[in-house]
Amino acid sequence: LGNNIKKRVALCGAHDDAALKAVVEAKKKGVIDAILIGKEDKIRNLLLSFGESANDYIIVNEECDTKAARMAMKYVNTGEADIPMKGLMQTTSFITAMVNPLFGIADPSQLITHTTAFFYPERQGFIFASDTSFTKLPSLEEKVQIIKNALPVIKAFGFDSINVGILSAIENVDESIPSTVDAKKLSEMKWEKGVTVEGPFALDNAIDKHSAEHKGINRPTAGCADLIILPDFLCGNILYKSIHFFGHLPHAGIVCGSRSPAILTSRSDDLYAKYNSILSAILQSVYIERIK
Repeated sequence: LGNNIKKRVALCGAHDDAALKAVVEAKKKGVIDAILIGKEDKIRNLLLSFGESANDYIIVNEECDTKAARMAMKYVNTGEADIPMKGLMQTTSFITAMVNPLFGIADPSQLITHTTAFFYPERQGFIFASDTSFTKLPSLEEKVQIIKNALPVIKAFGFDSINVGILSAIENVDESIPSTVDAKKLSEMKWEKGVTVEGPFALDNAIDKHSAEHKGINRPTAGCADLIILPDFLCGNILYKSIHFFGHLPHAGIVCGSRSPAILTSRSDDLYAKYNSILSAILQSVYIERIK
């Protein structure tokens, strides 16, 4: 992240063991300060169990999820915080606060999406997948927005050129499989400089060069997709949890489409996923500042 970069995180539902510990770890690294919103007694007890002094944090007692989420967004809007983070609360409460027209950090008409960044050992680098949490059955127009939302995130990780692979179960267009039809249409659209979109791909030949060559797929991005676009919410959710539970790969969850970064992780994510998500949000924040 570089020197002298420190952001302020407003953790709502801060009485969550893994989320709070991730915030504590990031604070120890010197990359964040934190406002902790939630059940104050539990927050203080958790900090004590981590060997932390509560005096090093701003703690706000608020037991209602809805009010805690709204408070986190307000802190960002007033400049008292840079990044809101979801702790122990329902995702709906957090997202509803994000898109609230009075104090939210996202336009209600803008599609909010979720991108997963994960380390792929075979490449010794990152691959990104979207949408892995929010858009249940994305239309063609929504898939366009999913791609556009993810691009700034990938650029924040240092990518200059980005290969986008549109996923389905097969790599050929089949009218009976709508995701293959959408993939073809997306690959025929005009995209910004440095972005190549192709599909349909099956997962193997989207990310693995040998699989693509073995199947005789000669498209420029075959086997080297940086961003994979999932057909629907079910595929995204299963891939996200497979990365964690089957692959045990380092990963981060990233909210896309809001005016400022936000951290929203699964309740089943461990400390490391939540900590990586904090670092990813900081990268987003720095990137947004640089392009303004």
